[in-house]
Amino acid sequence: MTASILEDFKVYGETDIGWDENTPPNETVDDNGNLKPSGGFSQHDPNSPSRRVYDDPEVVALREKLRQNNGISGLEICEPHELERIIRIFRRDGFVVVRNLLDEDQLMRFREGSARVLKDILSIPGFGKRKYLTETGRLPHRYSYGTASSSRHLMHDPVWASMIDLPTTTPILTALMGTDDYFVTGGGGDLCLPGAIEYQKLHSDVYDRQDQGDERLAYARECGLIKVDPDKLFDELDFRTQRLVFDRTPPLVTINFMMSDLTWENGPIRQIPGTHTAMQNPPSPGEEPDWMRWSTLVGAQAGAGVFRDNRAWHGATPNLSREIRALPNIEYVPGWSGKDHFLKSMPYEIWETLTPHGKKICRYIREEPGVWPEGAGVMHPLARERKKYRGQNKSISFFSAKDL
Repeated sequence: MTASILEDFKVYGETDIGWDENTPPNETVDDNGNLKPSGGFSQHDPNSPSRRVYDDPEVVALREKLRQNNGISGLEICEPHELERIIRIFRRDGFVVVRNLLDEDQLMRFREGSARVLKDILSIPGFGKRKYLTETGRLPHRYSYGTASSSRHLMHDPVWASMIDLPTTTPILTALMGTDDYFVTGGGGDLCLPGAIEYQKLHSDVYDRQDQGDERLAYARECGLIKVDPDKLFDELDFRTQRLVFDRTPPLVTINFMMSDLTWENGPIRQIPGTHTAMQNPPSPGEEPDWMRWSTLVGAQAGAGVFRDNRAWHGATPNLSREIRALPNIEYVPGWSGKDHFLKSMPYEIWETLTPHGKKICRYIREEPGVWPEGAGVMHPLARERKKYRGQNKSISFFSAKDL
């Protein structure tokens, strides 16, 4: 891949990025870049086309199937002020799409940041004749802004930090959580390049242990998320009410922002409605029915976002277009969540630039003054390279961080 392509590309509109025919379908690598068998996020798609070529007959046939079928029929898309409707859909489906979350300036800033960070990832050459280095444990042409970062997050980046507390998103989060006493745990997001011909395995981002019953009940009571006898402990509730307590208190809520319109062709995320309360595992790629493959957010426009209960089944889909599909995100946890698992991923100097509410909800992820978060600013597809920078707190100024 020529350097000029990396200099000029954007995460919206047509691009020359992607479609590397030298990367075989379903090829996945381990921490060191060695080929590995199918498993986890990189579970192979048995229905994938056999060549990563734009006009290959199998790709053309899949593109036609997507054109005819892709997208949730009657997808409900809300306006930011429709709080009651947003809550109803979110609780029912485990996700809700809201348009007009980003204004023009915010969208352009997030697009710039998304392209800039992706450039760092793609500038590392692939093996042999491959254009790109596949990320550890993922299918080809798919990357996570979070896991590709040595710090696991992008909270050191001013663009991501600026999206934490928006006039459009904070009232929605407050309504979904039942309070403004929640926390940011990090942020990153995912993307797929043109030529990502495989379906990613359906999965959940978080496993709900269905524990901390008393804490979640107290939280749900205090926040008005559930009406229940105020004198009863969790163990004294009937089973249906206990389940409702767990249903109404998701352990993690993420906002993914659309950098481009999600179309039937450019790899729209798929969400399976109602699965945020499912205890069984999602079907494997070979067992997944067609209706789940077509259950995507086609119609969500650039500047919109999807609020996701991260327990809900979801997955990436083939990007058969010539446009990068990027969904940067911010991740939030409720007040009942334990504080011990927070990573110190935000520099103090970034934290100081936030709104008062932003500072409040980011207080558990900020570093001390003058201490650069471990691994922040280091992007690499291979886990081996990222691990080199873990355990190294840098006592440096914010302004020299780019030199890491």
